[in-house]
Amino acid sequence: MLRYSVRVPGSSANLGAGFDSLAVALDCWLRVDVAMRSDSRIIDAGSPDLLGGANLVIDAMYAAAGRFGLQLPGADVLVESDIPVARGLGSSAAALVAGIVAAGELAGCPLTPAQVIDAAGEIEGHADNVSASVLGGVTVSLRAAEGWVADVIAAEIPWTAVVFVPEVHAFTSEARALLPPAYTLPDVVANVGRAALLAHAMHVQRGDLLREAMADRLHQPYRATIFRHLQPCIAAALDAGAVGAALSGAGPAILAFSPADCAGVVGAAMQHTAARLSVTGESWCMRVPAHGMCVRQLA
Repeated sequence: MLRYSVRVPGSSANLGAGFDSLAVALDCWLRVDVAMRSDSRIIDAGSPDLLGGANLVIDAMYAAAGRFGLQLPGADVLVESDIPVARGLGSSAAALVAGIVAAGELAGCPLTPAQVIDAAGEIEGHADNVSASVLGGVTVSLRAAEGWVADVIAAEIPWTAVVFVPEVHAFTSEARALLPPAYTLPDVVANVGRAALLAHAMHVQRGDLLREAMADRLHQPYRATIFRHLQPCIAAALDAGAVGAALSGAGPAILAFSPADCAGVVGAAMQHTAARLSVTGESWCMRVPAHGMCVRQLA
């Protein structure tokens, strides 16, 4: 019987100014082990609580089957993950990517990265996290007339990703509800320029540009109303030696890029600053994987 494993990295989206467009893969992973059954049932053999009330991996498998006309045989599906859930680190995107990839493999019709990104982006409503999870590195994505388009800006970057992960959960729907229905032209122009500078800085590895490039006017000022640690943690990370910092996705985690030799200091600075505001959590120092999701046959 066919047995295989799908591994998908977590991710941090927006990177400040790149709202719903830019993202970076992170070295925390979701793994799905699939074992074909002799009957037609797809069985949840164990999964973490993704706080969505359902197994997102299996839901994504069925969604992919419908979208691509796949015939799925029965299988046992075991999900394990060390991606913090509902913290702005791409846990749901990783689950969707894993399920879509798993469906293609189970049906004997492996899907291309472009197909996976398009399908997962359609489910999510944005493809920033899923692009980083599929491709690795730092990515950009957008919705074009023919569907979601994504590519890698930089497969590798010279900085460590330092993430302060609060204990409290937050949901993307709640964070999006804080955003205004329209923006002023100066705010839009400011973010367009910074997003372009941010992509350039990542591509040419110019850390001296990131502090300004990761500043934002479209979402962080509004989300700071519920994440009181946001601006103080960003300031603390920069003061401790980070080259840039921003809210991770819809929050509440904070992402900073730091030279490796001061990554621990940056993480401690964010954690201590948040603690003074009664926001408890821990800091993780992670590399940025150059490659995203992968499939491996199991014996």
